[in-house]
Amino acid sequence: MNKLNFGRVAVIYGGTSAEREVSLESGTSVLKALQAAGVDAFGIDLKDGVKSLLETPFDRAFIALHGRGGEDGALQGALELMGKPYTGSGILASAVGMNKTSTKRIWLAQGLPTPEFATIETLHDLENAAERFGFPLMIKPAHEGSSIGMSKVSAAKDLAPAFSLARQFDGDMLAETFIKGREFTCAILGDQALPVIGLSTPHVFFDYDAKYKAADTHYQLPCGLSASEEAACQALSLKAYQALGCKGWARVDLMMDEQGRFWLLEINTVPGMTSHSLVPMAAKAAGLDFGALVSRILELSI
Repeated sequence: MNKLNFGRVAVIYGGTSAEREVSLESGTSVLKALQAAGVDAFGIDLKDGVKSLLETPFDRAFIALHGRGGEDGALQGALELMGKPYTGSGILASAVGMNKTSTKRIWLAQGLPTPEFATIETLHDLENAAERFGFPLMIKPAHEGSSIGMSKVSAAKDLAPAFSLARQFDGDMLAETFIKGREFTCAILGDQALPVIGLSTPHVFFDYDAKYKAADTHYQLPCGLSASEEAACQALSLKAYQALGCKGWARVDLMMDEQGRFWLLEINTVPGMTSHSLVPMAAKAAGLDFGALVSRILELSI
């Protein structure tokens, strides 16, 4: 791979979403790795919007901007109008993948397993969902990542606080049946599913603190599944990725219930690249160190 073919690479990170802190860490890690690999890379903190993109010349972009404005198709559209190649999925797949409700609808249309859900706009909607599905329930903002604004609700008295928390981040929410079992994640790189990672935490669920701050989160790699189970998990994750039209790379989160069935939870089209992040762990298990991983992601933007 001739790194000169990349030209000047802008690592876009930061921004103004609720995931800004994580994005800054991801972008810094990516930038250092690209520069160490000999790529002519520099960073752009998109806190001032697309103005920053227009003021600085570059040839292609490595998107490390998590959440709204970076992972939802908006940045992808701006880069396409500028004629700049970029990493990851295109406008439509990014927009759909950022919207948990739209993602689940497409998966269901493709016959892929995902927990039952209801869209929520009012507390009354949530109360109706609880009556329909029973407890426990997961309450989620439709357009946030990193488990921001999410709650597990086990009793009617907790519905209103969970609704209020989710509404702080999004007017569109969903209530989802809780799958009791083991949690897994599967990274996709190009058209290949990487080794599956098993996740466990003493937290109520795999929340923001468990993902980025806690020292008691456990990552299983190997994942603890049998060879056939891991292959099934990888195959389902790749189907979920392809159903949304994703490109380049992504990470699919799943649950395995007590009957051994896999359930798709969500997809991340700009996964984290921090010291706690899962894609670098999976890539390392597949023989790619962090530098090789970011170079490969960038290569897939060509």
